[in-house]
Amino acid sequence: MKFKRQVDEDVSVNLTPLIDVVFLLLIFFMVSTTFTKESHLEIELPEASGEKSASNVKEIELIISHKGEFSINERPLVNNKEDTIKKAVMKISGGDKKLPFVITADAKTPHEYVVRAMDVAGKLGFVHLSITTQRSGSSE
Repeated sequence: MKFKRQVDEDVSVNLTPLIDVVFLLLIFFMVSTTFTKESHLEIELPEASGEKSASNVKEIELIISHKGEFSINERPLVNNKEDTIKKAVMKISGGDKKLPFVITADAKTPHEYVVRAMDVAGKLGFVHLSITTQRSGSSE
């Protein structure tokens, strides 16, 4: 019996499926990636005619948007409940009740949120409370 000898074929790896999989993974990660968002609240200040006071180095600034979103020293809060505001203020102040407490609220903010912020400041014992306004006639 005479068997035919098999010819050795060159072994090669087909890279096309590998490249397809890599591109699919790249597209998946690009679509599913979350990007950081700026957490600044856009507010429109009410107007008042008065002189700007000298600013202290350290203060607690509570910003309230027209939707009722709260932010303390440019750090947004998860909700606008009184307990959340208290915990955030105590964390920022470190228990120092002599720090200036500045409330910056949008002109269209419901009165309820401003009163809630003032109530929290009073309950925590802050005595240097001020409300931010913009000068009459200026549009900053």
